[in-house]
Amino acid sequence: MATISTPRTGNGGIGERDVAVPTSRSPAPAVANPAPLGLAAFAMTTFVLSMFNTGLVGSGGEPVVLALALAYGGVAQLLAGMWEFRNNNTFGATAFTSFGAFWISYWAYLQFFAKSVPAADAGHAVGLYLIAWCIFTAYMAIPSLRTTVAVALVFVLLAVTFLLLGLGNADAHHTLIKIGGWFGLATAIVAWYASFAEVTNATFGHKVMPVGPLGGS
Repeated sequence: MATISTPRTGNGGIGERDVAVPTSRSPAPAVANPAPLGLAAFAMTTFVLSMFNTGLVGSGGEPVVLALALAYGGVAQLLAGMWEFRNNNTFGATAFTSFGAFWISYWAYLQFFAKSVPAADAGHAVGLYLIAWCIFTAYMAIPSLRTTVAVALVFVLLAVTFLLLGLGNADAHHTLIKIGGWFGLATAIVAWYASFAEVTNATFGHKVMPVGPLGGS
């Protein structure tokens, strides 16, 4: 279906479909909302990694993050982004596809490329990588203000998390990394809540868990 799109927001999670003006072609069947999947995949992977960044769990178990980063945070979230394209949701498609790619790239870096980076440069390289993601997250926080309070809070907390982790890795500042880990835990909890609210409200057929819709409809 060809469309003329303008953003609008309802009471849902990471963003509603863009307004579509149909042409003579019949619309395709609707699909389920992929936002709860994308949010849950992001939340769980962020939570597990942040547990190591805070020092609450010993660093010896960190390889478990790679499995989550590839399968759930990466592939599952990337699929959620593709389904958001199908749903004509520009914000959700951009966010989920990008962060799915973030987790896949994180997995690929640690699995294949980290050992080829000189130890003296590794912190600066990872710091640059994380600060670049901070920039993306910060500008995505602006359109998130047209979604819900829950989703907007995820983006604000995540931007701070990336900034702290980026600066901490660049300067080998372990306190900043630990603080970034705590912000990561907060980000994961809010993202989990947004996912829980979205899937619960959809399943019950009415608003059970508030998400705080923002913007106009």
